[in-house]
Amino acid sequence: MKLLLEEYEGIRRWMYRNARPLDLARWRFHFEGDGAAPILEALSAYQNEDGGFGHALEADAWNPNSTPIQTATAVERLLELEFADNGHPLVQGILKYLDSGVDMDGRTWKNVVASNNDYPHAPWWHTSSDSTSHSMYNPTAILAGFILKAAPKDSGLYANGLGIARELTELFLRDPAIEMHPLKCVATLLECIAWAELQEEFPYAALREALKVQSVQLISRDAGGWNGYSCRPSVFIHSPHSPEYAELGGLLHQELDYLLETRNSEGIWDLTWGWAGYEREFAVSENWWKAHIVIENLRLLREFGRMAELP
Repeated sequence: MKLLLEEYEGIRRWMYRNARPLDLARWRFHFEGDGAAPILEALSAYQNEDGGFGHALEADAWNPNSTPIQTATAVERLLELEFADNGHPLVQGILKYLDSGVDMDGRTWKNVVASNNDYPHAPWWHTSSDSTSHSMYNPTAILAGFILKAAPKDSGLYANGLGIARELTELFLRDPAIEMHPLKCVATLLECIAWAELQEEFPYAALREALKVQSVQLISRDAGGWNGYSCRPSVFIHSPHSPEYAELGGLLHQELDYLLETRNSEGIWDLTWGWAGYEREFAVSENWWKAHIVIENLRLLREFGRMAELP
């Protein structure tokens, strides 16, 4: 079963009608051969003077102020591009924000900040939330990884980032039984360590093995629960080269069938979550998220040969 060309064209039209500029630029980068410049331009609209990011870049939090979570979302977009220009103003701004120490709680960046409460947001980004996405790894592991990738090695920021990364990886090896969102952050940290060619600075093989074991443990085998909050195979399996694929490749292909079968009447995918509040704002964020999910799902389908060749 594959996504047919006419189905792809319908999804493409939906994206042009509904996606915000950032996600349309991402779409054009991944599927239409455009370069990275329009993504960087769109991303810059979310960056504040302090170098951090806000303004609902993470679409479940409409806080305009810079926050660690929204800045980590910007980092994820840059990593998606395999962006390597560490002198770019976007990157330099992020490093400035991280070097300032603002929004840190000791040796970690805050998962939620008090000003979130003043703007429309999902319940899990409220300061009183006990969501499993709240963890010392989220987003500190992502931000520390970005420092290792982008900061000058002779800087105090780099030394601090290296120290934080070592502390987090040591903690993870002692207790790898963490939830899905924190584990995804650890996965990003390990990718950044490899990108920066710093494997010898860490017990890297042991970390990769612990990540694989825990991700295999977390991935839900029950397709009946994939329409809710669950850890689908694609959370950790992104290509046939993913370490988990050897053991769970069959389950991943079951998910690909599931994706092809569960598109809505518009040809895209509905969200598996809501806010239970701020109905007007969520209606806007819902489309932003749908566009992001379209990009992620089509990249996955293409990676595993489940999408028709594009003209």
